[in-house]
Amino acid sequence: MELEEFERDNSQSRLLSSPVPEICRTEDCCLGIDEAGRGPVLGPMVYGICYCPVARKKDLQDSKVADSKTLSEADRERLFEKLNGSSDYIGWALHILSPNVISTSMQQRAKYNLNALSHDTAIGLIQFALDAGVQLTEVFVDTVGPAEKYQEKLKKIFPELDVTVRPKADSLFPVVSAASICAKVARDRVVKDWKFVEDLGELDADYGSGYPNDPKTKEWLSRHLDPVFGYPQFVRFSWSTAQTILDNKATPVAWGDEDDDSAGGKSSTPSVLSFFSAPKDVSQPQSHRFFQERHLQPLLEF
Repeated sequence: MELEEFERDNSQSRLLSSPVPEICRTEDCCLGIDEAGRGPVLGPMVYGICYCPVARKKDLQDSKVADSKTLSEADRERLFEKLNGSSDYIGWALHILSPNVISTSMQQRAKYNLNALSHDTAIGLIQFALDAGVQLTEVFVDTVGPAEKYQEKLKKIFPELDVTVRPKADSLFPVVSAASICAKVARDRVVKDWKFVEDLGELDADYGSGYPNDPKTKEWLSRHLDPVFGYPQFVRFSWSTAQTILDNKATPVAWGDEDDDSAGGKSSTPSVLSFFSAPKDVSQPQSHRFFQERHLQPLLEF
């Protein structure tokens, strides 16, 4: 599992995959889909697929794959290496969704929630397998939202496939269990080796489970809040837990518009633009590190 490209720039999502086994190009195959890291306020969400010939489902089951949430980290790592070592008949692919991409997607002007993002990612991975030459006939998916509606949606997009969407599919179908292991191993590795591009001083990586209801996670969020720029990209700032801390502890700013000042005076609350203006003695304005870290470019000159 080569994660170096994502680790070099974790502000962007990445797709990585194993080679497609030759047998999967000629024999009917089944494919499972699952995710890891949907709920945490910290780190990426990872969607994974795993596929193998329908005729070798029993071999996959005999490898003792199971829902990744029921396995220890050591067992997940061992099983992933076993899956990866069975490249003669098993293939996999992963889509690592950066927390930066998750947050900006959910906060864009047009409504785009986490369920829609999850559905689109799963659809993209199915299409990726088809485009790679996998002879898919069966797809098994751990549901996001109502299972019947999700299944109907996938069948309309892929009418040639036999699609099954179920709650807890990772405990029902070995091929989904295998996908859940791939996704969970990738997320654990990425979170453990996360490269913070922001200057956080003496970084404390003891952030607990990363889930919003974890007191240790909440305390870490409060401690690593920049009063103007908010959180490092490790944080999903669209989550309500992060938003609440921002509302209570961040510097209040207003998007300045003098035309809206009915009193004729200027507000004591600074315009957010004032934080980004260049010093008067600088001939060429320099982009603040906040924008450099997030690969943001100005749309107009101030």
